[in-house]
Amino acid sequence: MKKIGIIALALFMQNIYAQANRFVYQVTMKPDVANKTDIKTENAYLDISAEKSMFYSENRLKRDSIMQKNFQSGGARGFNRDQMEGLRSNINYSIEKDKTNQKTFFKDRIGRDIYSYEEDRPLSWKILPETTKIGEYKVQKAETDFAGRKWTAWFTTDLPYQDGPYKFTGLPGLIVKVEDAQGEYSFDLMKNYKIADFPTMNQFGNTIKVKRADYLKQQEKYRTDPMSFMSQQGGGGGFSQTRIVGGNRGGGGGGRGGNQNPAEMRKRMEDRIKEEAKNNSNPIELK
Repeated sequence: MKKIGIIALALFMQNIYAQANRFVYQVTMKPDVANKTDIKTENAYLDISAEKSMFYSENRLKRDSIMQKNFQSGGARGFNRDQMEGLRSNINYSIEKDKTNQKTFFKDRIGRDIYSYEEDRPLSWKILPETTKIGEYKVQKAETDFAGRKWTAWFTTDLPYQDGPYKFTGLPGLIVKVEDAQGEYSFDLMKNYKIADFPTMNQFGNTIKVKRADYLKQQEKYRTDPMSFMSQQGGGGGFSQTRIVGGNRGGGGGGRGGNQNPAEMRKRMEDRIKEEAKNNSNPIELK
């Protein structure tokens, strides 16, 4: 009987770790430095398995699903532009944590390509004795300074995970809530459930591995002169990089760009990027 019990336990644990757990966070942001009354709220997923975790926008997964269906139908379905506009996100990055090697990787699109870097700033937490309850979880307080902001987190040991939203990790439990001192960014756990596996993210263009400082330089170049940046993409970029060719090459077009005036396209793109820069002038990382 003891042997049967051990086998049953092993099968149970195997079943747990063959799946992933999805934690849904409500992300509240004030991304426009000139308009702090403009509050954006959307959901993001933290998918966790034994080996890794991924943090990304819920809207991205929905957009990817629409684009994948369109791709599979050979473009016959067409895009519902209103629907796609409704799925626009302020969380255009994704973050993967390698639990085995204790590394965090950040990915973000700049122009046609995805730029990826390994986070090089370790989080140093101060765990405080204060406890409370958030929802059904008993939580404990912790603080850290990261990327120009002071953060307060509440973590729980009620769940068997040591992780959190965004780049936050390193506490002896799962982060249920984390907020910066100015109240400009917050992540609040709403619910969680099992998923069969991590989703496959659509990737258009190439993935370029760089250092964090190089990513910031490329991001600034893109914001300053987007058309010039995109015309030069694919070159050396002035730094050492590893290029991984993606399965689908594309610059985000909906299949209608060929009928549009190039000058009009350039003007529209520049206006859109300037508007995005204005609306995201208060980034989550200040330095």
